[in-house]
Amino acid sequence: MKKQDKIIMRRILITLFAVLFIGWFLFWPLNKYIESPGTADSLRSYVKIKGHPDRQKGSFMITSVYLQQARPITYLWAKMTPYNTIENKQDVTGGQSNATFNKVQDFYMQSAINEAIANAYKAAHQEVSKRYLGIYVLEVEKNSKFKNDIKVGDTITKVNGHHFDTAQGFQKYIAKRKIGTPLTVTYLHDGHQHTVTKPLVKIASSRAGIGIVLTDNVKVHTKIPIKVNPGQLGGPSGGLMFTLQIYQQLTGHDLRHGRKIAGTGTINPDGSIGEIGGIDKKVIAAHKAGAKIFFAPYVKPSKLLLKYEEQHMTNYQMAKKTAEKAAPGMKVIPVSSFTDAVKYLETHP
Repeated sequence: MKKQDKIIMRRILITLFAVLFIGWFLFWPLNKYIESPGTADSLRSYVKIKGHPDRQKGSFMITSVYLQQARPITYLWAKMTPYNTIENKQDVTGGQSNATFNKVQDFYMQSAINEAIANAYKAAHQEVSKRYLGIYVLEVEKNSKFKNDIKVGDTITKVNGHHFDTAQGFQKYIAKRKIGTPLTVTYLHDGHQHTVTKPLVKIASSRAGIGIVLTDNVKVHTKIPIKVNPGQLGGPSGGLMFTLQIYQQLTGHDLRHGRKIAGTGTINPDGSIGEIGGIDKKVIAAHKAGAKIFFAPYVKPSKLLLKYEEQHMTNYQMAKKTAEKAAPGMKVIPVSSFTDAVKYLETHP
């Protein structure tokens, strides 16, 4: 091969290597996820209640965390940018496919909306009722004999022809049976009813079970029609802010007084507020959107609790620390219940 041909070949190989490296650097998906500050969006356009429009100034804002699968370039960017964290894919998705993970997050959001409606209507002395549909399947264990039939997103409505009004009712009934005993399960998949009979397996508590991770599937009915559209948002952490938005629209009480009020936290049937992940990122998102008040879930810190908390700080501790450093002028308010949030707004106009 002539010297000139060798030079040309070398240049071709170098160019090819450079193109492949750039492609890998920009597009190759890593087994990591990046969590970064998302957005803080006004809930005014999310909630529609017949005869109760939101005409008050200011806004209640739902905060989010932006989640993306890492590429080499975004991994490097995340390492260099404050308030970004890198998590293992397994820790984020639990080994689920993206489609399954998104389906579960959508269900968590809808459950949060249902509880928000129930809490707000009850607080506003408006008619509301719940109907228990059954067990929503969050995960099917590998050892489950039902794994080829029941899928994530299905709702179990009966076992051996019996329907119960709580998950505990289903669990107690099944726990009385022996491992290996056949169980007939009726379930809904994509709106269609199916029935399957399989033997029970040994679960973590050394008793008989179907072999699933579950939560309640509840339908809420109201006399005053309401529609809540969360758009692309998922997860349970918007419960508190949806409750505040719905409550203000129903009652007509001006809790905002023209202010932009952000926050986060799950909402439970008794009105208590639960902790969430990524609250530092949500504080940043709220600050960028101009919020002056941020509601953070409060739990009493203890050595045991802090051992397992994110960065060994409770939600309130982390939110307060983040605001002091990166969100000057924002008040972080600790709340343990929906009532706490309402009382604060009523006494601090």
